[in-house]
Amino acid sequence: MGPSAQPSQNYLLGALPAAEAQRWMPLLESVDLPLGHVLYESGAALDHVYFPTTAIISLLYVMENGASAEIAVVGNEGILGVSLFMGGESTPSRAVVQSAGHGFRLKANILKEEFNRAGPVLHLLLHYTQALITQMAQTAVCNRHHTLDQQLCRWLLLSLDRLAGNQLVMTQELIANMLGVRREGVTEGALKLQRAGLISYARGHITVLDRAGLEKRSCECYSVVRKEYGRLLPNKVAR
Repeated sequence: MGPSAQPSQNYLLGALPAAEAQRWMPLLESVDLPLGHVLYESGAALDHVYFPTTAIISLLYVMENGASAEIAVVGNEGILGVSLFMGGESTPSRAVVQSAGHGFRLKANILKEEFNRAGPVLHLLLHYTQALITQMAQTAVCNRHHTLDQQLCRWLLLSLDRLAGNQLVMTQELIANMLGVRREGVTEGALKLQRAGLISYARGHITVLDRAGLEKRSCECYSVVRKEYGRLLPNKVAR
């Protein structure tokens, strides 16, 4: 990882009180998170939790036949591995790097010890978990009741919130796997957004040209999720 990477680029690590930060910083391990890398498989015991800084991680539910659909995204606002401190020890979802970048990881036993201190870390992690649950619930509703066009806009906006710029490196096949739809549907949806002047798409690179236009075209699901993150994580800078 480059020398410029700092734990404070992750909201939760940056929000730690001084005493907790002093304990944690020497124990954090910097990690590269390449596109498509699987951090957790469904049902596996969690050895570490991850705090992305510039990467975005997709949480996927995988069916018995191999089909999958995204249930949430985690980026520089959050943590991968909430089931660990909620008492589950493992997770029913697969965690895959959706947008390559970097992050930090912490051994599972250390996080559990911190959580069990019942201090400020506990409240910070519970607030984040409530926001994550809201995102999962809203994603389920969106996938059931809203058009693919609206889902694609929501997905692009949630991803954009977790990046420093306006460009995503993402193949249509990967987007289709995330949304649980056919690749042809994603191609058609992306072309519609491109013709409307909202994005440009070429060779796996999506550049958002008109964020305000995407927000207008999206369903209410995006704004519901964003407001809840803003309410529960109030010092997170909204883009």
